[in-house]
Amino acid sequence: MEEKIKSELIEPLIHQTILDNIDLGIRVVDSEAKPIIYNKKMRSIESMTMEDFSKKKITDVFRFKNKLDSRLLQALHHGRSFHNEKQNYFNNKGEEITTINNIFPIKKRGKTIAAVEIAKDITQVEKLIRENIKRKSNTTYTFDNLIGDSPPFKEVIENAKRATRTSSSVLIVGETGTGKELFAQSIHSGSERAAGPFITQNCAALPESLIEGILFGTVKGAFTGAIERPGLFEEAEGGTLLLDEINSLPTSLQAKLLRAIQERKVTRIGETKERPINTRIIATINEDPIDAIAEGRLRKDLYYRLSVVTLFIPPLRDRKDDTFPLVEAFLRKYNYLFQMNVSGITDGVRETFHSYHWPGNVRELEHVIEGAMNLIIEEEKISHSHLPPHFQNKMRFAHHSLKDENTLPFSLKNGNTMPQMLEEMEKSMIKHALQNNEYNIKRSAKKLGISRQSLQYKLEKFKINKQD
Repeated sequence: MEEKIKSELIEPLIHQTILDNIDLGIRVVDSEAKPIIYNKKMRSIESMTMEDFSKKKITDVFRFKNKLDSRLLQALHHGRSFHNEKQNYFNNKGEEITTINNIFPIKKRGKTIAAVEIAKDITQVEKLIRENIKRKSNTTYTFDNLIGDSPPFKEVIENAKRATRTSSSVLIVGETGTGKELFAQSIHSGSERAAGPFITQNCAALPESLIEGILFGTVKGAFTGAIERPGLFEEAEGGTLLLDEINSLPTSLQAKLLRAIQERKVTRIGETKERPINTRIIATINEDPIDAIAEGRLRKDLYYRLSVVTLFIPPLRDRKDDTFPLVEAFLRKYNYLFQMNVSGITDGVRETFHSYHWPGNVRELEHVIEGAMNLIIEEEKISHSHLPPHFQNKMRFAHHSLKDENTLPFSLKNGNTMPQMLEEMEKSMIKHALQNNEYNIKRSAKKLGISRQSLQYKLEKFKINKQD
C-alpha cells in the first residue's frame, strides 16, 4: 500500500519533469480550447506564462490571420490531424511565432475531449531566411505583411499569390497609398526570382531625356557625358523590375518598352547590339487604365502586354473593416521604433476613423498614427487631441459642411449616392485648399495632408483648373 502511494506521488513528478525538459513545445487544450498542459518549452517559444491565459481560450490570447489557420482548433472541432505543418501566429505582445507542428485530437467514446499540439520552434530560422531574401533581392515585404481580412482584399492577395508561379508581366492598379509596391515586392519574394534583384523605378520621377538611358543603358560617347552603363533591365537580370506609375512614361518610350518586353532584348543608347534579358516586369498605375488609354497616357498595346495578370487594389474606404487591424499594426511598428507603449485608440478616434473617407488610403492612415504618436506624452491611448493638425482640419471642414445641407456644394436631396457625395466633398476641399494657398500646388498638398503628386493626379481626375 505504501509503495502504491509513493508511486502515485512520483508519477506526476516524472511526467512534469519530462514535459519541462523535452526540447519540443507541448500544449493540450480541453473541449473549450482552454489549456490543460503548457510545458516549459512551449512557454519559451511563445514568451508567455500559464497565467497569461487566465481561463481564456486560445483565440482570446493568440492572433491568427484567419481562424482556420489554428490547426489546434481544427483538431478540436473537426477531429482533424496534422503532421509536420508550418504555422504562423502572434502572441499577446504582437510578436510573430513560426512553428512546425504535429497536432491531433484526443477522443473518448468517439467524442473529441481534447487536442494536443507538439511544436518545433523555427521562428529564428524563418527570420534568417527572410532576411537573406531581403539582402539578395532588396525587398522588405512578403505576403505576411499584407494586412486585411475583407473579402475584396483577400481576393487580391490570392490572385497575387497565384502570380508567383510564373514570370508573366503584372499590372497593379490602385490609388496612391493603397500599397501597390507592397504587392509587387510580395510577388517577387514569393516567386522563384526571390534570390534575384528587385529594382524599382518611378517613371514620373525623371525627365524624358534621362529615363531612356536609365531603363535601357548607355555606351561611352553616345552623347556628351555618356558612360558605359547597363540599364535597369540588365541590372534586374534574373529578378524583377518594378515600373511605378507607368502612365507617366512618355508614349515614345512606351513603344520601346513594349518592344523590349516582347522580344526580351534591349539595345543600349549609342549601339546597335541587342542584349538578351531575363527580367520580369511588374508595372503600377494610379488611375483606371481605360481612362489612361482614352486620354493618351497609356498605349493600348503596352497595356495588353503588361496586363497578363491585373490586380486591382481596393482603396481603404472600400475595405473599412481592415482599418483597425492596420491601426494595430502601425501601433506595433511605431511603439517599437519610438520605444513607446501606446496601447490603442479611444472610442472617439475609432468612430472618426470609421467615418472618414481616407483619400490617402493606407499611407494616410499610417502617417496619422505616426503623427499622433509624436504628439502623445503619457496617455496610453491616442485621442482626438493627438491627431495631426492637418487631419483635424479636414475633419472639422467635413463636419461643418455636413451640418447644414444648404452649405454643401451638392445636394443630399438629388439622389446622389454616398461615393458621389464624398467625391464632391473631396473636390470642394481641394478647391478650398488651392484658394487659401494662392494656387500653390506644394503648399495646398501639404495642407490637405497628401503628396504633391497625389494632388496633381486628383486635379486631372476631377478636371479642376488651378483658377477654378
